[in-house]
Amino acid sequence: MKKITDYTTDYPRWDKSKKSTHKILIPDMLSWHMLIVKEVVKLEGYDVEVLKNDSRAVIDEGLKHVHNDTCFPCLCVVGQYIDALKSGKYDLDHTALLITQTGGGCRASNYMPLVKKAIYAEFPQVPVVSVNFSGLEKDSSFDMTFKLLLKLLYSAFYSDSIMWCYNQTKPYEIEAGAADKVRDDCVAYVVKQFADGKYKKVKKINEKVIKCFASVKRREIKKVKVGIVGEIYVKYAKLGNNHLEEFLLSENCEPVVPALMDFVLYCIINVVNDRKFYGHSAFKAFAYKLVYNRLHKIQLEIIDQFVKDGNFAPVHDFEHLRKCADKVLNQGVKMGEGWLIPAEMAALAETGVQNIVCAQPFGCLPNHIAGKGAIRTLKNMYKDENIVAVDYDPSATKVNQENRIKLMLATARENLK
Repeated sequence: MKKITDYTTDYPRWDKSKKSTHKILIPDMLSWHMLIVKEVVKLEGYDVEVLKNDSRAVIDEGLKHVHNDTCFPCLCVVGQYIDALKSGKYDLDHTALLITQTGGGCRASNYMPLVKKAIYAEFPQVPVVSVNFSGLEKDSSFDMTFKLLLKLLYSAFYSDSIMWCYNQTKPYEIEAGAADKVRDDCVAYVVKQFADGKYKKVKKINEKVIKCFASVKRREIKKVKVGIVGEIYVKYAKLGNNHLEEFLLSENCEPVVPALMDFVLYCIINVVNDRKFYGHSAFKAFAYKLVYNRLHKIQLEIIDQFVKDGNFAPVHDFEHLRKCADKVLNQGVKMGEGWLIPAEMAALAETGVQNIVCAQPFGCLPNHIAGKGAIRTLKNMYKDENIVAVDYDPSATKVNQENRIKLMLATARENLK
């Protein structure tokens, strides 16, 4: 094997020829959505595995290989990679790592040099693959075809519906484990639709998901509802938020996690807004607006299904989220999750979810500003809103985080009475 001397120039590149020879490891950034995404990617001929290692050893590996001033999500991702590669489970000469890049001003756009340097230190033969739509890392970009991109967008809708229904079913199930079984059945059903080429039948697939969860017998009792907002990694990843959803369930609460499609639409509409606020390309804004309109139309159809069925509260209408944002922040504030965080907190309050955990990773200034910084304004707008900002970083203990949430829940239970 050629000796690699400089990770900035001699690191192994990813190309199409490695598709048939390499296993691709993916960090568990979207614990719910990866259940379907990984199977969709496998159907395209890739050998992929979503990493599930989430012990303290993962965080320690991240601290060893990334500067401790780097944001917590980056540390988690790097740690998960290196801990997995050290496990002995993989053929290192035929293993690659995949990372997504948003292309914005956030740290997510700068992961590649950090990851490459960290991996090069111990595993110089392992290539790192970038998934982005901004022209970044052209020499190591994942071959994202239009067909696969379309499948991933549809998978986000179905994953959101499964997550949304599960969280409204699990806290109330009479038979222990019933919601988990339905979740697994729904994931298998959706994956089969992709395998059969029928994944575009949104109404049929979403109706099946709703009916399956509606068939679970539930207790008619009131429980504290707790919304989870914040930076996208710590909002969805179990490693990043110390299994926050599971903790809330153990505290006899109903977790309410906003849809991933909201973040997708947020990224798309920001490009349209760039034309309005900063004079960017008119053609690009027009093209993105067409995509936005199509995805938003599908979202409205899904909302209509939820409303007509009546068993579950519907996901939020993204246009309503934009109106909520305008009450707090200008939509030009788009670094990180920007205006989406206060928009989600406002929308949750308006739909009866007054208790909110605002998850903030260390080193993510946009989310501290747009999240924690907007709490006072939101509390002035919604007098009963009960928000706790929780920091997630290598030095914060799970006990300390959960104790802060328990204090919020004490107030929530008093308000429920």
